[in-house]
Amino acid sequence: MKNSTTPKRSEIAQSDKWNIELLFKNEEEWEAALASIPEGGKEILKYKEAFSKPETIDAATLLACLKASTGVDRIAEKVGNYAFLQKSSNEGDPENIKRLGKYMMTVTELSAATSWLMPSIMEIPEEKIRSWIDPSSPTGKDFADFKVSLEKTLHLKPHTLSDKEEKILSLLSEPHGTPSQAFSVLTNVDFDFGTITTKEGDIKLTQSSYSKFMQNPDRALREKAYKQLYGTYGAHKNTIASLYTGQVQQNVALAKIRGYGSAREKSLYVDKVPTAVYDNLVDTIHKNLKPLHKFYGMLKKHLGVKELRHYDVYMPLVSEVKKVTPYNEAVDIITEALKPLGEEYVKTIRDGLLNGWVDKYENEGKRSGAFSAGGYDSVPYILMNYKEDVIRDLFTLVHEGGHSMHSWYSVRNNPYPCYHYTIFEAEVASTFNEELLFRHMIKNTTDPKIKAYLLSVRASDILATLYRQTMFAEYEKITHALVESGTPLTVENLRSEYKKLLELYFGPEMVFEDVSDLEGMRIPHFYRAFYVYKYATGISASMALAERVCSGGDKEREDYFKFLKSGGSRYPIESLKLAGVDMASPAPVQAACDNFAKIVDELEKALEELKK
Repeated sequence: MKNSTTPKRSEIAQSDKWNIELLFKNEEEWEAALASIPEGGKEILKYKEAFSKPETIDAATLLACLKASTGVDRIAEKVGNYAFLQKSSNEGDPENIKRLGKYMMTVTELSAATSWLMPSIMEIPEEKIRSWIDPSSPTGKDFADFKVSLEKTLHLKPHTLSDKEEKILSLLSEPHGTPSQAFSVLTNVDFDFGTITTKEGDIKLTQSSYSKFMQNPDRALREKAYKQLYGTYGAHKNTIASLYTGQVQQNVALAKIRGYGSAREKSLYVDKVPTAVYDNLVDTIHKNLKPLHKFYGMLKKHLGVKELRHYDVYMPLVSEVKKVTPYNEAVDIITEALKPLGEEYVKTIRDGLLNGWVDKYENEGKRSGAFSAGGYDSVPYILMNYKEDVIRDLFTLVHEGGHSMHSWYSVRNNPYPCYHYTIFEAEVASTFNEELLFRHMIKNTTDPKIKAYLLSVRASDILATLYRQTMFAEYEKITHALVESGTPLTVENLRSEYKKLLELYFGPEMVFEDVSDLEGMRIPHFYRAFYVYKYATGISASMALAERVCSGGDKEREDYFKFLKSGGSRYPIESLKLAGVDMASPAPVQAACDNFAKIVDELEKALEELKK
């Protein structure tokens, strides 16, 4: 049911909305920029004939083509940001839907018209490109803005096929998304999970409402919702297993086609991340399961149950603390928490949070959740649905602020072709800020319940990001390895492998249901293979860096800023080394596990204090 108290978009004060006019002053200006994109595409096409003979391309031609491509790309990014932000602020507005549709059609046509460019650049003899981008060469200065992007293009060259083969793979890219799309439609649209009878009446069980049911104090209700949801998955287990098997088989086949040793190697290669980083993560977590098992033991004791069940694990150890924090007061708290990062950082984020970066409150049709989204020619906008009586929203705001400041520094220290940082790095700056806010709030609270609540929230967040995502990452590694070794995936071995991981990670306190291993069939991230491990490595890096900055001096802080300023100018392992953390080593993950163990111990003491 629609909440009648939710205001319409037009009823939100202008000062509480993001300043979209910093992108385009009006629709006419946006339409003009949109219309210029096809013209930019035509400008790039002028070079296609010259590139048909890559061995004869000279430095001037390549440089002119790259400048033309970058120019239209930059306009398209700005046009797209405007359309995306407008739609996010009110997804029910037909004009917003129409605007985004026009943008998508335009860039799709641009992509089709310019798809020849990257393969053509790869056909240019590598020694020629390297000589042109060499800083000591006569053309080095001219190519300075494109050096990094060209080096990354050359990095992919060993696994790039002929024009004809690349065109075939390009034509298959849309059908390759069928398993993911079918899974999404099946589980989010076609599935009917029924209703759950509560004191408030019958409530429809959905993917969204399920999480709320799992935090309901009524254990019988939690059990019913759990079994009802997984009963639906169980009824379609063969179909879902077929979809996931198809996804894994595609990943394995594409890796073989491109000459990679495995699907996992292919996924990590683009960011130049060694597979050892992935293995170190899994191995280190295996050695540090004891504090995780202790956490579940504490939960069992807190709930007062003889057996901890899978439908119990999302119950909070400390109930939500009702503390009202108006938005401006939240910004004040964040300002204090981030002081270890110095005056420029604090002043910039404070000004942004108060003056035009943030769309603060919920309105009808607004996208749920939160995100940071900016571009090279815009401020790093933040979407929030801030609630003054939800302490977690403070952490959400500082998290998105971390993303935005990462973008802010990246834009100011890199040319457009290499300002985009990778997903591997993205979660570092955001969770770094969460760690600083947690440290500040826990240090400055005198209320035992708030202290226990903060410890509980932090422990749950680390558990979900570090341990939980590693479990998912391990499952992906296992399923792909099975196919690569010639073992077909079946409903039985998918469930069996997932059950082993459930038992390993949840530990001896947990008693599972017959349907618990079906959880592996409802994780949408599995259709974007070898992605989730980045959450775990990200929080590991951020906690190590937060400790380094808070316990260090000017050098440690400046090292962290080297990372923020690096943007996409380096591969992620290299940029994090600048900050002072080596993700090729198990040390950061071990430090994160040690931090989690410390928080669990402190939480145990805080809970005992509450009983007195």
